Amino acid sequence: MANHNGLITDVDLRSHENNLAHRTREIDRERLIVRRGQPFSISVQCYVSLPPKHQLELILHLGSKDEVVIKLQKGRGAGDKWWFNQQRAQDEMLLTLHSPADAIIGQYHLAVLMMSPDGHILEKTDKLSFHLLFNPWCKDDVVYLPDESLLQEYVMNEDGIIFMGTWDNINRIPWNYGQFEDYVMDMMVTAMVNSNGDRGVLTGRWDESYTDGVAPYRWTGSVPILQQWSNAGARAVKYGQCWVFAAVACTVLRSLGIPTRLITNFSSAHDVDGNLSIDFLLNERLESFDGRNKRDSSWNFHCWVESWMRREDLPKGNDGWQVLDPTPQELSDGEFCCGPCPVTAIKEGNLGVKYDAPFVFAEVNADIIYWIVQADGQRQKIRVDQASVGRNISTKSVYGDYRDDVTQQYKYSEGSNEERDVYKKAGRRVTNEFTEPGQLKLSIKPSRPVLGTDFDVIVEVKNEGAREAHAQLAMVVMAVTYSSLNRGECKRQTISVTVPAHKAHKEVLRLHYDDYVGCVGEHHLIRVKALLEAPGENEPIMAMANIPMSMPELLVQVPGKAVVWNQVTAFISFTNPLPVPLKSGVFTVEGAGLLSATEISVKGDINPGQKVSVKLLFSPVRTGVRKLLVDFDSDRLKDVKGVATVVVYKRHIRSLN
Repeated sequence: MANHNGLITDVDLRSHENNLAHRTREIDRERLIVRRGQPFSISVQCYVSLPPKHQLELILHLGSKDEVVIKLQKGRGAGDKWWFNQQRAQDEMLLTLHSPADAIIGQYHLAVLMMSPDGHILEKTDKLSFHLLFNPWCKDDVVYLPDESLLQEYVMNEDGIIFMGTWDNINRIPWNYGQFEDYVMDMMVTAMVNSNGDRGVLTGRWDESYTDGVAPYRWTGSVPILQQWSNAGARAVKYGQCWVFAAVACTVLRSLGIPTRLITNFSSAHDVDGNLSIDFLLNERLESFDGRNKRDSSWNFHCWVESWMRREDLPKGNDGWQVLDPTPQELSDGEFCCGPCPVTAIKEGNLGVKYDAPFVFAEVNADIIYWIVQADGQRQKIRVDQASVGRNISTKSVYGDYRDDVTQQYKYSEGSNEERDVYKKAGRRVTNEFTEPGQLKLSIKPSRPVLGTDFDVIVEVKNEGAREAHAQLAMVVMAVTYSSLNRGECKRQTISVTVPAHKAHKEVLRLHYDDYVGCVGEHHLIRVKALLEAPGENEPIMAMANIPMSMPELLVQVPGKAVVWNQVTAFISFTNPLPVPLKSGVFTVEGAGLLSATEISVKGDINPGQKVSVKLLFSPVRTGVRKLLVDFDSDRLKDVKGVATVVVYKRHIRSLN
């Protein structure tokens, strides 16, 4: 900033040098963005050398109306105060500012004052500003994380992998966090990420009716969501589901400098009444019986984030990773929020720890109990499962696009003495009272079908007794969402079976594309339930299996060498795997440092087996290893993902020849 009318002619915030030292150059090279607890320097140019006994003073203002005023001490101050020192070189002053490690995060306005020997303000330069962020590299900051490889992943990496599907068939999608994209850091984070009860970023919807917004599966990154939210005056964006809520939260927290990672919990329980038991009521046709608006549920997967921070309110050992669940599920202290809750407290069953520890504990430890409600209203308990909740808890590896299993950080091994001690502390009963009795065993062996094909489901009845057994076998196939909402029944079959002693009977249930196309939803998930009733058995025997449909491949290629600001060509292709035409096809492409979200519509229908190809031209804006993410959606086929790695070089590349 230049001023040719007074003693102070220029103030240089030295953004290039400071941002490089503070690891914020990826955010911006022109604006000053620094991390707390780490000094930064500015230079003040004077018209002439300062007269004797004239002094410089620095004043900081913070808040929308500059409510907070901070006068920096001159010379070394206490560790919990702002202070500065100065070096003089003729007509230039180099000022080094020191912030405390617990300084308020936000945008500061800086005033540089020229003071006379008697304390009067001779000149004031105050049109200066900078941003202050958390500093996980500073040992006195509550988010300090002493591992550079973790910091590079959980603060600096703009690309992610989100794990989805079911515990025994885990899928992955790429995600562009884009925390260093233009103005992401500037967007407000004072509101919760969800919009229930406040002015948050996202509105959730799980009923697959998205005509007045964007379907959750269409998003491939956080930046378009945050931009839409900001441009609309902080009006919530429609729509999100758990992985979208978690991904946007991860972007916001990483942009502020808080080490954060996205977690997927498979077979995740939602315990409404807090009794550590998820109760499913079924009628005699295996249909959901409970009509209450709020009820227990078990999601095939559920996503939240973990942030690294020290908790002063907890005993040593409970700091570190804290669960933050931004998906609006239940009220906590009057707000739709969950956490921060220490992961270590969940593992040890310390449910008195703030915040929402009982709810998170149930998400990974609750019992699943199935009841048959008979015609006379009597309930019959038919199955208790104490080991299916909280399986294969996953996050992206620090060392690449691999899955790290972090289940052992949340719970002890199933059946171990440590696990039983934790359950006792948490008030959960451990019992084998409801193991399947009798001579018959029931199991389902699902296939791994590709969406659009016909496939078989095998239901096996095994007789471990010494005499022949006669039974009634009911099999129901239904489509469900990832949050276990029933979308409709696809097929039903009831037969009588006879199984010789020490033998097994296999029943093959054939599903054609026409059987499930009308009910399968956006997550392409089918659930099979089987109920076996036989004379001599004390209670009906139930088995259940989820069948996730495999998705077709979307090919993304970026040939040649990518150079910053130079045009690059990407080729995207897709083949329709369904036996019917696809209409209204659209590709959505984006990538941090490559290009903002761009849509490419496909002209006309895509016939069965037809390959469609599109070409995209873009110019990378930042160097480094980047990810180009592509999503394809149509009327009958949605959420097809593809990704390509793009290495972007500097403009001037020395020839190797």
